[in-house]
Amino acid sequence: MINEQATIDKIELYEVAIPLKEPFQISGGVSHFRRSLIVVLSSGDFKGYGEAAPFEEPYYSSETISSVKMLYKELLIPRLLGKTIDSIEEMNEVLNEGVRGNAFAKAGIENAYWDLLCQKNNKNMKQMIEYKMEQMGVPKEFMESKDHIKSGVSIGIPVDGKIETLRQWAQEYIDEGYQRIKIKIRPGWDLEPLAAVREQIGDFPLWIDANSAYDLEKHKETLEKMDHYDLLFYEQPLHHDDILDHASLAANIKTPICLDESLKSERVARQALESGASKIWNIKIQRIGGLLEGIKIYKLAVENGVQLWGGTMPESGIGAIPILNLATFKGFVYPADIEASARWYGEGQDTIELTMSQEGDIVIPEGISVESMINFNNFHKYGTLISIDERK
Repeated sequence: MINEQATIDKIELYEVAIPLKEPFQISGGVSHFRRSLIVVLSSGDFKGYGEAAPFEEPYYSSETISSVKMLYKELLIPRLLGKTIDSIEEMNEVLNEGVRGNAFAKAGIENAYWDLLCQKNNKNMKQMIEYKMEQMGVPKEFMESKDHIKSGVSIGIPVDGKIETLRQWAQEYIDEGYQRIKIKIRPGWDLEPLAAVREQIGDFPLWIDANSAYDLEKHKETLEKMDHYDLLFYEQPLHHDDILDHASLAANIKTPICLDESLKSERVARQALESGASKIWNIKIQRIGGLLEGIKIYKLAVENGVQLWGGTMPESGIGAIPILNLATFKGFVYPADIEASARWYGEGQDTIELTMSQEGDIVIPEGISVESMINFNNFHKYGTLISIDERK
């Protein structure tokens, strides 16, 4: 029997900044570090680690490192200190009470609570997910899982602006074992780089990710021309909170549409189904506010023939553990954005080192809890404890 109750005795907050191996540029901005906030919840002898990983500027979501830090210090941490939580659902309710949006902030704390319960019950995260899936009535065949995921690579827009750099990266990642290629695009950086990569990799699986950079009317011709490159799908080409224009685009091209930024909750996922906007969804734990909402979306998807894949921001290894576990389940059909730590940070620099085989497999690290997996030398090398009041 799983015991979901815990009293939150202490909360620690760290800011982590790990240098990226290469600057990562998407349509909205560029990052040189993976800055994130690590939440540590304590209950007696048990600890749980979670990560909130927005960007420093609000070009992917409305949240930033600064806004999440403020919400934690001024509202959510004081609210939770000393409180007894009876279930994961109650933790979710406490985080949502009077707090609209702020999914990244909520994900950091909720995922830390999942991890704390892993320690308390001596169950790993996959076992906890299976338990919650069974509680929620996920069809039994979709509770089957593996011990690994297939990894695909997400290639940003080269800072040097050279197509040749993009071609070189694509080939190098295929040689390393990644199972599909995704390239970031934006208006003015789309048809030419797409054609070059398709020429470079032949019929290797490929899709594009616009991070909401296109307007249906303004860019209709470009969106239609990309339809000729035999892509697995377009990932979030249109506005970050749009459903209807994606449905309109989907009706006029042969390439499927995948929702990312728009897919903020199980409720929005239902709207996407009913509108015909998309039957391919990217589940990002950060974007939807935590693992519990991810399981709700998973259940809705597998019951309605929606194809899934696991996305990342990226996070550090700490933040990757929840989606790495969830993405091993049968309903996830496309290679994930969860990549080897070395791809982002270089060898041996991550808080939890994720490694990939030549066949593109990333295996869940051994251990019951996130704490047992952490490289604390790296954690303290790149992390700084933020001063907060430990008592109400």
